[in-house]
Amino acid sequence: MRSLFTSLLLLGSILCFPQTDSRIYDIIKDVSAERIENDITTLANFGTRHTLSDTVSQTRGIGAARRWIKSEFDKISTDCNNCLEVFYQKDLVKQGVSARIPKDVWVVNVVAIKRGTKHPNRFIVMSGDIDSRVSDPNDYTSDSPGANDNASGTAGTIEAARVLSKYEFDSSIIFVGLSGEEQGLFGGKGLAAYAKKYEWDIVGILNNDMIGNIKGVDGVVSNRDFRIFSEPVPPTETAQQRRARRFYGGEVDGISRQLARYVHHTTKTYMPEMNPTLIYRLDRFGRGGHHRPFNDFGYAGIRIMESHENYTQQHQDIRVENGIAYGDVLEHVNFEYAKKLTAVNAINLASIAWAPPAPQIVEIGGIVEPSARLKWNAVEGATGYKIYWRDTTSPTWDHSRYVGNVTEATLEGIVLDNYLFGVASVGADGHESPVVFPNKIFR
Repeated sequence: MRSLFTSLLLLGSILCFPQTDSRIYDIIKDVSAERIENDITTLANFGTRHTLSDTVSQTRGIGAARRWIKSEFDKISTDCNNCLEVFYQKDLVKQGVSARIPKDVWVVNVVAIKRGTKHPNRFIVMSGDIDSRVSDPNDYTSDSPGANDNASGTAGTIEAARVLSKYEFDSSIIFVGLSGEEQGLFGGKGLAAYAKKYEWDIVGILNNDMIGNIKGVDGVVSNRDFRIFSEPVPPTETAQQRRARRFYGGEVDGISRQLARYVHHTTKTYMPEMNPTLIYRLDRFGRGGHHRPFNDFGYAGIRIMESHENYTQQHQDIRVENGIAYGDVLEHVNFEYAKKLTAVNAINLASIAWAPPAPQIVEIGGIVEPSARLKWNAVEGATGYKIYWRDTTSPTWDHSRYVGNVTEATLEGIVLDNYLFGVASVGADGHESPVVFPNKIFR
C-alpha cells in the first residue's frame, strides 16, 4: 500500500509539473488546411501584391489584398463577439529612400489584436508578409501571385487568428499582415516604431515567410522539416554588456535565441513528428526578413520557414525556360505542410500568452564554488520557477529543475564553469515564459 508521504509527493509532482495542456492539442486539431488553401488562393488571385501596385481596384493589387485581409480579421472578430481590435497601421515612405522605392508610397500593415485579460500591454506577435514581386523588384504591374512567398505566411496568420480567437489569454496576441517587405522591410520598421512609440511590451515576433514549400531546389522533399532563424544577441546591447560577455558568456543567449529555443521546445513537446532546426543566424545568408526591424528596436524576433527552398519559385517572372517552370504559383504550395507550420505558430502564441511574464532580473553566483546559485525577481502570476542549464556546446536547454515559488535556489554539485544557465517563470497550468539568461552577477 502506498504511503501517505509517497502519495503526497506524487500529488505535489502532478500539481507542480503539469506535462501538457490538452487545449494545445485542440488548437493543433482546429487548424484547417482547407481554409489555408482558400486564403492562399484568394491572395494569389489578386494578380500582384507588389507594394507599389494598384490600390484602387477591388480585384487586383495590394490595395484589394489588404482590404480583403482586414475583412477576414473583421469577420473573425464578429464571430468572437468583437474580440479583436482590427486596424491599419501605415507610414508614408518617400521616393528615393531606397532604390526599390521609385515613387512615394503608403506602406500599410493590417493589424488584429486579441487583448489579454491580465497583461493587455504585453504582446506576442505573429506576422506574414502581404507583398509579392517578380524578378525585377520595381516591376509592380506584372503578374506576381506570390503563392508561397508570402501568401502562405499571411494565410497562416489569418488562420491562427481564427483558431486562437476562441480562447482567452493572460497576455495579448497580435496577428499582422506586414507590407513593404520586398522593398526594404518597411512594414516591419513601421510597426516596430509604432510599438516603441506606444510603449508596447513585446515578448517577441514569430515572422512567417514561406511556410508552404516541401520540395527543395536540391531535390530534397520533406513535409516535416522547418527552420527557426534567430540572431545571437540584440544589436542594441551596450558596450558594457559586450565586455561582460567575454568573461561570463552569453554569445548565443540573446532574447531572440531564447525565443527560438522556446519554439523548438514547445514544438517537440506537442508536435514531436515535426523536425525544427535551430539556425544560428539572423536569416538566410545575406538575406533578410521582417523580424529584423523588430530586432533593431531591441525586441526578440525569429523567422519560421520551410527547410527546403526552391529558388526557381522565388522572385521570378512566370515563364518556362530550359524545361524549368519558374514562378511562385499555387501548384507549388503544399497546404498540409502550411497547416503544420501554422499550428507550430499557434501553439507557441498560446503557450506564451498563457504563461506569466518572464523574470526581468536573473542573477547568478557561485564563482569558485562546487555549485551554481541563482536569484531572480518575483513575477506576478507565477506559481513557481524553473532553472534550466545546458552544456556550453549544446544548442538547447537540456536540463531543468522546478524549484517552487521561491526567488533564489542553489544547484548543488553543478559547477558554474561547466554550464550555461537560465530561469523561466511557470504558471498554474504549467505554461512557462521564455528562459532568461542571467543578466547580473553576485558573489
